[in-house]
Amino acid sequence: MSRSPGGEVDLSYCVVNTNGRDYLLACLDAIARTHPAGVSHELLVLDNCSDDGSVAAVEQSGHDVRLIALDHRAGKAENDSTLLRAARGRHCLLLNEDSELQPGAAAALLAALEEHPRAGAAGAQLLSTEGEEKACAWRLPGLLPALAGVLFLHRLVTVQSRGRRTRRVGWTQSSAMLVRSSAAAEVGYLDPDFFVYSDETDFCKRLRDAGWQTLYVPAARAIHHDQLTTDMRSARRRIVEFHRNRDLYLRKHHSRPTRLLVRALGVAFYLELALGALAAPGHDARRYLRHALQELRPGRGEGIREAVEEYNRRTRIAP
Repeated sequence: MSRSPGGEVDLSYCVVNTNGRDYLLACLDAIARTHPAGVSHELLVLDNCSDDGSVAAVEQSGHDVRLIALDHRAGKAENDSTLLRAARGRHCLLLNEDSELQPGAAAALLAALEEHPRAGAAGAQLLSTEGEEKACAWRLPGLLPALAGVLFLHRLVTVQSRGRRTRRVGWTQSSAMLVRSSAAAEVGYLDPDFFVYSDETDFCKRLRDAGWQTLYVPAARAIHHDQLTTDMRSARRRIVEFHRNRDLYLRKHHSRPTRLLVRALGVAFYLELALGALAAPGHDARRYLRHALQELRPGRGEGIREAVEEYNRRTRIAP
């Protein structure tokens, strides 16, 4: 293992974990298996106040980890920013605990940033647990993507994770995203106002505004188990949080008329999906209707942020 005892390293692996002990251990094992030879590195894990024994499991795993264990839960953007600020790497590979790098992934992402000196971020091709390629890079939100959705041209116009060559994209998912540390520092890291969802979208938009590029690197591949999608109990809160942060992005980067038009197109899109689901066995029209109602009024309801705030109140350590 090639490491520097202090000072700058080539690569910092930055993993955020919330109650994903088994996924986290698999993530750390994958890093150890796939790390490119000759690249100095460090491994950071931020544990988001897990109560499933994650901290003890990491400490007993045998991996050389710099552990940041929070005594309260915070949002994804804030946690990623904490890791980016603490890291010593010229490049930082942001990973979810349920992401597993495949052989050559880190090397391909590093090569992409070296080849493109104005690239501030580069995302891997994400795979499902079954190994199927998932959409993971898109055009930045705005009128064109919203219109494409209503016309069912989303995959053609908005999805940009396709092809076998590295390409510039609007934004890429942060489940396996390599970030140039100097670029992240220049734009002020991720915005903590985005508790979860749209945080990486906003980050890539601000990188672009500052003259940096975001890349999709298909040669880099990572399994993303996406454990949240299997937790149906939190589906309603995730829908609230998704639309709340999508609206925050639009308010931050677009005019009021554009935001309202995009919202109207979004409502129409989800209503179309709901109508289609009525005729398609196995599809839940009610779920699409919830999306439509939340898109119409993105400020209503309680999302993941409120659940985390309640958790912090219940578990707050007395002074």
